[in-house]
This record gives sequence, structure tokens and C-alpha cells, in this order.
Amino acid sequence: MSKTRYLAIVVLLFCSNLLFAQQPPSWASGADQKDLSFGFSFAYVSTYYKILKNPDWRQPFLDKQNGNEPVTTELNSISSPNSPGFAVGFLSRYRLTEHLEVRVTPALLFADRNLDYTYVPGDMGVTTNSTSNASSSNITKSVQTTTVNFPLILKLKSDRINDFRAYLLGGMEYSYSIGANKPDPDDGLLDKTVKNVSRYGSYDVGVGCDIYFEYFKLSPELKLSNSLGNVLVPENQPFSSPISKLSLHTLMFSLYFE
Repeated sequence: MSKTRYLAIVVLLFCSNLLFAQQPPSWASGADQKDLSFGFSFAYVSTYYKILKNPDWRQPFLDKQNGNEPVTTELNSISSPNSPGFAVGFLSRYRLTEHLEVRVTPALLFADRNLDYTYVPGDMGVTTNSTSNASSSNITKSVQTTTVNFPLILKLKSDRINDFRAYLLGGMEYSYSIGANKPDPDDGLLDKTVKNVSRYGSYDVGVGCDIYFEYFKLSPELKLSNSLGNVLVPENQPFSSPISKLSLHTLMFSLYFE
């Protein structure tokens, strides 16, 4: 083998070492070396209701105070579209083992929840004091609320590969709604809003990854929360009566900075 071939092999080996050499892992201000650390988060939120209807949900609503006069026509459908929102929060993290930690991530969530009602076309709004469109066969009711969430989460982490680590999470969440059930005694029947309980629990599952930088750690995360029990406040009015149970489903994409 000639000297030229030897030289070519040496050059190739040297270049391959440069190409495949691993950079030293980022320190991320020592976030993983501490048992206790803190951070903050921003999140995009999408919420909707899972609806369980009563057996007679299609029947027109009757105003018993006005001789059982029909207030609505028959219902064709009740649905809940995805409604966007956002959340800001904090992070408290405690390391249990190298691959397991517990997190408390309280957040303030701003997101409306919508219910769409489709009626058979006809006369709507027999009762007085109603400001709804009497000829409309489609009505949307919005539940406007600000929610304080207190999740308690277990985070199961993979081994760190350079500046990347994947994880799974699961846990429970307690939510408290602010200003969700304002009284509306003077509203007409078609102006009533659907009310939700102010306190409820949820279970959370999700996936994410830790990306390490020199001075901080960034964790994009996708989490699904499903409420436990019934979040509907039963009322004898056109928009609550057809519904037996409401469950709240929330999809949250968060960016955690630690």
C-alpha cells in the first residue's frame, strides 16, 4: 500500500472523528443536579365538552310559568367545538430518582367553553325579556371563566442523550373557577347561560422533552386533562335541561423554562 493511500486513510479517520465527535453537554444552570428547582410556563389551550344528553333532549322547552308555552322548537343537535385559550404558570420540581421526579405546576387558565344548539326552524322566544334572535335556529352559549389549576404530576424521564431527554407524565389536578356562575335572575329564558361547578378534579396524561441550553432548560410538553364527574350545574332552563352530564376535555401545549 502506497504512502498516498496511508495518508488518505489517516485524513478520512481524522475527518470522521471531527464529524462524529460529540459536543460537551450543556449545563442548563445545573437544573438536573439540584433536587429542588423552579421555573415558569406559557401554554396554548384548547377545550371542549363531552356531552351526555337526557333521553328527551330533543323536546321543546316549555315555560311552566306561562301555561306551558313552548320557548324553543325541537332540538336537532348539541355540540361543543374546540375553543382556544392560554395559560401562564409556575413550576416547582423535586427529584426523586435519576429518572423520576414530582412536579407541582399551578397555572392561571383563560379559556371560554362553547355549546352550540341547532333547532328545527320555527318561532323561538315566546317569553318576554328575551334578547335572543327569535328567528334563529342556531344558538351558541359561551361559558366564560378563568380557572386556577393545581396539578400534581409524576414525570418519568429517559436517559439524557447529549442535550435531549424525553419524558412521560401523569397525575391529578384540582381546578377552581373564578366568576363562572354569575347570577342572571332578570334574563329571559333564551338569555340564560349554562353554568359549571366552580370546583372539580381531573386526571392528566402527557408527553414532552427536555432540551438543554447553557443557562436554562426548555421543556415543550403536550398534556391532556379530562375532568372527573359532572361539571354541569343542573337548572330548569332551555340550555341546561337537555343535558345530563358535561365532561371537560382540555388539550394544553406548554413551554416550561427551568
